[in-house]
Amino acid sequence: MTKEIKLNKGAIFPNEYKKTDSQPDWKGKINVDGKIKEIALWANDHEGKKYFGVQISDEYVKPETKKSDAPEPEEDSLPF
Repeated sequence: MTKEIKLNKGAIFPNEYKKTDSQPDWKGKINVDGKIKEIALWANDHEGKKYFGVQISDEYVKPETKKSDAPEPEEDSLPF
């Protein structure tokens, strides 16, 4: 069971799966005006000043898998 995210709140956690610099250092979810969003942060350094780069995107929804694109045969079209 997923814990409910309260309105206009959220949480970020260290990205344990990070393998490249393009992947975020921190990831999480936030509830913005009742809509769940994903948040990603990168820890950066520019001329000795540390800062976070931030990206907010729509919540990822796993695509449904199709069994086949071929149409199923109709029962009346069988030759026997």
